[in-house]
Amino acid sequence: MIIITKIQIRTCKFQKYFLSLHTDNYKNKMNHDISQSVSQGSNGAQDEKNSRIAAIANELERLCSIHEAQFGNSQQNVSRLDAEQRAAEQMAKSQGYWIPMMDVFNLGVPGPSGNENDTYVGEKVIYKVNNLLNSGSIVALLHKILMHNAIFPDTAYSFYGFAGFDGRTVQPVIVQPRIANAHPATKIMIDTYMAALGFEKTNEDGRFKNNRYEIWDLVPRNVLVDDEGDIFVIDAEIKLLG
Repeated sequence: MIIITKIQIRTCKFQKYFLSLHTDNYKNKMNHDISQSVSQGSNGAQDEKNSRIAAIANELERLCSIHEAQFGNSQQNVSRLDAEQRAAEQMAKSQGYWIPMMDVFNLGVPGPSGNENDTYVGEKVIYKVNNLLNSGSIVALLHKILMHNAIFPDTAYSFYGFAGFDGRTVQPVIVQPRIANAHPATKIMIDTYMAALGFEKTNEDGRFKNNRYEIWDLVPRNVLVDDEGDIFVIDAEIKLLG
């Protein structure tokens, strides 16, 4: 069953519904908003980018549901991830954002690779080719990106395309602003920053929560500070608390 969830974004200047998300990963229908203590910096361009991410997630959900309805009880049944990947490949090729895997190296200079992302550094942005190891599905990753963009707008992601070999594994490619002249933040900096956003620290280093979200993996390699002392969360694991 697909549940409709609305994430409500509240800023100091206005309050509006940001987008409607369709996902079978959420078990309850609820409204979620971000505390006013979170600096949103929302603008029309980012709203458009977020809407595109939500639209892609919704379309993948729709195509997977159709596949399950048609082939759920047949020998042609495949896993949800396999169905997502084939639908993503079809969408990307028909709409012009398919990236043959060999072309990934043209995105930028290869950067550090982590558990989940291979990075390619451009002049002003960083491209991340995501292997879905942490999220487990394309739709789950896209929903996590939308939550990241709401909580940490200064490092908001954009969707760039899907990369892969024809008929094989598909990896989403996402883009994030490059933070120049930055270095890893200290744990004390991270704790202070998250407290200012209204999150409480848990007993585990790098894990925080409020009454709506739980965020973890906020360790120095994933949080940067620039020369002016501004903090930037470049990577985090996020989930909604049901």
